[in-house]
Amino acid sequence: MRVIPTDLPEVFIIEPTVHRDDRGFFLESFHARKYSDAGILLPFVQDNHSRSVVNTVRGLHLQVSRPQDKLIRVIDGEIFDVAVDVRRGSPTFGRWVGLTLSSSNFRQLYVPGGFAHGFSVLSPTADVVYKCTAFYDPSDELGIAWDDPALGIDWRVTAPVLSPRDRQHRPLAAVTDRLPAFSTEL
Repeated sequence: MRVIPTDLPEVFIIEPTVHRDDRGFFLESFHARKYSDAGILLPFVQDNHSRSVVNTVRGLHLQVSRPQDKLIRVIDGEIFDVAVDVRRGSPTFGRWVGLTLSSSNFRQLYVPGGFAHGFSVLSPTADVVYKCTAFYDPSDELGIAWDDPALGIDWRVTAPVLSPRDRQHRPLAAVTDRLPAFSTEL
């Protein structure tokens, strides 16, 4: 397993070791000790699986008072995955990183609590699975406008397909009073 830093120090790209032969492949999609050695220490308590069609944009989402660390991977298709630092007072507040995750590159993205997360679908369909360190709580969720011009995220889609809820989210500047504060303990 290889851990690759991103421009946001707390967000990691993880490349598992993939063993291939004429039968196919094998990989460890999660190994608690190896991930702990990489700095991912919290236990995962919930797994989620979504399937989306091409041009779908999901996000940007986070939980505020009960933050979820997420470990995201794609088991079929391809997405552009994005993490945005939304912790008030953080030196990287408002900055984002994005990368392509696919069923063929096997990469994972680790997104800690305090970061908003979203993705766009680049293939005809994509199956995304992700582990979370806290249970989903709809009353604690906050959404940020996917197309916030202050963030300037290039989602790599031309005609985004959005849920009614994701269409209603406000820009980052309009929700700063609800955002978590930066802490060196995250």
